[in-house]
Amino acid sequence: MSAIKARKVPLLLYGTAWKKDQTRQLVSQALQCGFTGIDTAAQPKHYQEHLVGEGIRDALSAGHLQRDDLYIQTKFTSIHGQNPQNMPYDAASSITDQVNASVGSSLQNLRCTEKIDEKAYLDCLVLHSPFPSMTQTKEAWRAMESHVPNAIRSLGISNTYHLNVLRELYDFATIKPSVIQNRFYQDSGYDRDIRLFCNDRGIVYQSFWTLTANPHLLRSELIELVAREASVSKPVALYGLVLGLGNVSVLNGTTNAERMREDLEGLQAIREWREANPQTSTEVQSAFETLLG
Repeated sequence: MSAIKARKVPLLLYGTAWKKDQTRQLVSQALQCGFTGIDTAAQPKHYQEHLVGEGIRDALSAGHLQRDDLYIQTKFTSIHGQNPQNMPYDAASSITDQVNASVGSSLQNLRCTEKIDEKAYLDCLVLHSPFPSMTQTKEAWRAMESHVPNAIRSLGISNTYHLNVLRELYDFATIKPSVIQNRFYQDSGYDRDIRLFCNDRGIVYQSFWTLTANPHLLRSELIELVAREASVSKPVALYGLVLGLGNVSVLNGTTNAERMREDLEGLQAIREWREANPQTSTEVQSAFETLLG
């Protein structure tokens, strides 16, 4: 069973980690520049979820967007990823109670109106990483499922690099994961087997650290070719080829407003280049997949 009424995941999601006091301004800026997807987490150690919510409300109040235009995604983070002095739940409580408290906190933080109402919802709740044991992971997943489809529309999991873990969770789940969010990098073989698993089941693969972890790809001749032919920057060319793998979304955490616009406009330029040059585009995409191994 999959979650119902889930909005399609945008190709680019604005990533809000490590934005600190700039979070509110940057989230509002990203939405007003054209982003429609926001990724955050109930993890004060690295995210300011309440400021993400303020940025969303700022953008909505500007009048150019409505809630239904947005895809808002947050994460439940276990105690292993939290600052013991600042977490959204009681560390001594059960995993089920931790999930429930975290979801309640996220709904409050990410509300789209000044006062939360019974219609408030989040598009996706992601398990930030598997627990040390599958028993714990499954308990968390069951608790997450209890919030679908009302407060939460779909579920996902992040930082899952072992196919056997993903497969066991998928087989166990009543509400199947709609997204898998992983670091896209060479050490994991670019998650080839996991991406195939996702493709076969209609799961969106969300790529993060796409630029940071891949300076060698940015220097490659393929990226230079696409950047030159489509008249885009090398980072946008890499985004375009990663998206070309199929059923993929990419997290983008730029703090530069001009780059926000350039990245969004650049993806449109790549789409137009692909349409005008289908054979070259196919050959380049195939070569990119070979480069990934």
